[in-house]
Amino acid sequence: MSARRSGPSPAGSDLRPPDRTSALRPGRTGRVWRGAFVLGGLFSDAARYVFASAVVIGLGLAMGYRPGGGAPGVLAAVVLVIAFGLALSLLWAAVALLVRDPAVVVSIANAALMPLSFASNIFVRPTGMPGWLRAFVRVNPLSHLADAARDLMNGTGSAAGPVTWSLAATAVLVLVCAPLTLRLYARNR
Repeated sequence: MSARRSGPSPAGSDLRPPDRTSALRPGRTGRVWRGAFVLGGLFSDAARYVFASAVVIGLGLAMGYRPGGGAPGVLAAVVLVIAFGLALSLLWAAVALLVRDPAVVVSIANAALMPLSFASNIFVRPTGMPGWLRAFVRVNPLSHLADAARDLMNGTGSAAGPVTWSLAATAVLVLVCAPLTLRLYARNR
């Protein structure tokens, strides 16, 4: 295994085969729906996200966190976060089909997600931020997702707004990126 592939990589970074002359290219060995390879990547990502969520929640419980929303709130938060993550996976799969090198996909994903993560309310409360940054945090989809997950897990009863925004962002990503990814995948095969 190369050093490039030993770390985490965004979804779809391996959709483009490295050797275009291979006799065993996906979609060329038998009658398989071409979208199955994209869907298989999403299922793989979903399994990773479920495992990571279980580890994080397990560690939180071991350290003393007791979610006020109980098991239903935790499950709803995990499902919401995984749905958003899978929608982002479609975006990175489309990017992977546009560029040749998986390392470039990782770089693009990091360049996009780092500012979105740090310019959100995931790590700090927006009350101490400058006004211009607070305005961006209010429209950042990651802030809405974090608020929704917190509200669902803590059972605060104020999750409706953030959940709606998170579901809307997820739906927009899926509606835009799913057809684009499938079209790019069909064109590249």
